[in-house]
Amino acid sequence: MAVEVREPNKPACTQHFLWQPSTTNMDDDIESILYIAREISVYRIPPLNKNEGYRANDWGDLAQPLWKGRLRILENSKGVTLMFEDSQTGELFAKTSYDPNRPSIEAVLDSSRYFVVRVEDEGKKAYIGMGFAERTDSFDFNVALQDYTKRFKAAQNAASETEDQATQVPAGPKKDYTLKEGQTFSIAIPGRNKSSTTSNLLGGENKTTGSGGSGGGGFPLLPPPPSASKRR
Repeated sequence: MAVEVREPNKPACTQHFLWQPSTTNMDDDIESILYIAREISVYRIPPLNKNEGYRANDWGDLAQPLWKGRLRILENSKGVTLMFEDSQTGELFAKTSYDPNRPSIEAVLDSSRYFVVRVEDEGKKAYIGMGFAERTDSFDFNVALQDYTKRFKAAQNAASETEDQATQVPAGPKKDYTLKEGQTFSIAIPGRNKSSTTSNLLGGENKTTGSGGSGGGGFPLLPPPPSASKRR
């Protein structure tokens, strides 16, 4: 099968290659089937010469696809792979990995049933059109990819937080400041037992000590007010 190879948003390249189905199994790892579409159509698409996005209406007669078969989305410990297979025999037509950090699937602008898929295998790259028979199939396809993307991002964030915690310098042991039995401590209050000089209301200076005595210091005592009888 000849598939046109091109870079997005660039003029079409005339290079073609023969796509050979891969027969390599995905190791002996445990696989989960995230999605199955019983019938999909694959189209050869023209180059994207504008930045407006893809349109299925530009693919020619959609009733005459390049290939028909099934699509399976498989997940294992290495990631997710889209498998384009024959509906009857299971023969592999093409496959491509799906990386949420580098999306390989783009929806067209004029329909919810058609997508553009970037297929990569053994260093070769091709862009193909993919169409679903029913809108419910394309909806479930989107949900499967979105669900995996959420889990992928959550695992990525958790791994990043773990690395950050591992790089932090561990704190030393906490010090115990509680008094043990028989231990005492003293507090020095500034200004105690030291003489100081203050000014009284009459302009004189009085020396006081920190002993708190009443002798000689502070303000002078004023005489009591005259009694009421003397005022008369």
